[in-house]
Amino acid sequence: MSSRRLARIVTFQILFQLDFSGFFEKKTKQEKDLKEILDYNFKKFLSSSEDKDFSKKLIFEIIKKSEEIDKLIKKFAPQWPINQISLVDRNILRIGIAELVFLKEVPEKVAINEAIEIAKTFGSETSGRFINGVLGAIYEELKGKAKNQFNKENNHGKEIKQS
Repeated sequence: MSSRRLARIVTFQILFQLDFSGFFEKKTKQEKDLKEILDYNFKKFLSSSEDKDFSKKLIFEIIKKSEEIDKLIKKFAPQWPINQISLVDRNILRIGIAELVFLKEVPEKVAINEAIEIAKTFGSETSGRFINGVLGAIYEELKGKAKNQFNKENNHGKEIKQS
């Protein structure tokens, strides 16, 4: 197992613990609880400072952007109210979305594949397909927006004349 995957799994464990305790629903985030959970999991499961840094960066990005991430989950999984998505799937989606939309440290397809693999390991029989469907739809929308932006920047408002 790659060290990045292990860092993602530890990130998933930490997010699961936070979500289970109601961290994301609380108006005030419990920083003391967060520090204790991070310290415990990093000490127990991650030895490399590089892995700890990656995991910490991912966790804090998810916490900072949690409302935006959850809105994306609601948008791309409209038939599933967020509180009805399993804790496992919801937190794997948060990791995948954070990497796909906000962090951009790894290629998009790698971020999606990593989330799917974690879902297959920790989720239900259908988790991998569910995660793939949601993240794939987000990826397609991002690709479309990037293509539109590219076209706008390269056409500079000029019309193409046909002969």
